[in-house]
Amino acid sequence: MVDKENCVRLTRAAKKRVAVAATAGTGERSAFEALQPATKKRVVLGELSNVSNVGSRLAPGTEKPETRSRKKDKKPEAAVDIDAKTEDPQMCGPYASAIYEYLRSMEEQKRRPLPNFIEAVQNDVTANMRGVLVDWLVDVVEEYKLVPDTLYLTVSYVDRYLSIHAINRQKLQLLGVTCMLIASKYEEISAPHVEDFCHITDNTYAKEEVVQMETSVLKLLNFEMGNPTIKTFLRRFTMAAQENSKSTNLQLEFLSYYLAELSLVDYSCVKFLPSVIAASVIFVSNFTVNPKMHPWDSTLQWHTGYKPSELKDCILAIHDLQLNKKGCTLEAIRGKYKQHKFKCVSSLTSLSEIPQKYFEGIKL
Repeated sequence: MVDKENCVRLTRAAKKRVAVAATAGTGERSAFEALQPATKKRVVLGELSNVSNVGSRLAPGTEKPETRSRKKDKKPEAAVDIDAKTEDPQMCGPYASAIYEYLRSMEEQKRRPLPNFIEAVQNDVTANMRGVLVDWLVDVVEEYKLVPDTLYLTVSYVDRYLSIHAINRQKLQLLGVTCMLIASKYEEISAPHVEDFCHITDNTYAKEEVVQMETSVLKLLNFEMGNPTIKTFLRRFTMAAQENSKSTNLQLEFLSYYLAELSLVDYSCVKFLPSVIAASVIFVSNFTVNPKMHPWDSTLQWHTGYKPSELKDCILAIHDLQLNKKGCTLEAIRGKYKQHKFKCVSSLTSLSEIPQKYFEGIKL
């Protein structure tokens, strides 16, 4: 009885191996030995050859496509490699250069608004109405304590939608809160509910109207919600600017954020690429903080990919916004950055003219 309890239970496959072993004249081998799997020699992956399930799955007769070479100039000796110095894992130092090269190519593709959508598409919406909407959305972001990326994505969705579909001015605010709802779902950890966005409009729109508009926006944008914004490039360019800056890091950083948000309100800045605006914002910020020093250097030129001469039109536009030469009465952004937590950067004054020599080439 004890022997029966201690016997080994054999599976069908195990019994078969025992039988095969016995038939092959290995009667001296125990049942346990017969059960052991055959020892396999470990093979280095590089030594594998002619393996059907290893390698590319290209059609017969086709060659493996070559990796596209990155066309970028050699890094100047004076330029600082910020990717090698960063200790922030979220900046993805080893891959940052390739990531931002991809983002630069992506910003020039179809996920861009028309530079003249007010004139070409809209019949009842004006540039001033758009500015009022964006100015109000800045207050909404502050009210619900949303991240800045949500604001930039919201404005991007609004402009892309208005570039395709003409709407009535009574629906413009509905479009704004709906785009912010979508952007919140994309960027926020805890996005506000539909009811919250209805409440912020003083219940001008019902929940059903917001949901219906959300469907319209998503369909019209083909569900392509991810796209690089000014904020995307500003993070990297700010790091490059701070390498040789003599000002406090926070002051330069907040001033850049302030000027970038001013560009969101101004319709004339829609024609510029996000990376161009981000680089121009850094230029104007450096000029504001230290007007006697050249705002550009080899590190900025290397990491932004732009020369000052290539940014001139956008730089002048950003500088005009800072000085409020157009007499804009929208105060949400200026009031926001007058707070001490933002170092009161909207109160900083800049020279009325940028010297022409600053737009000339720099020594690399």
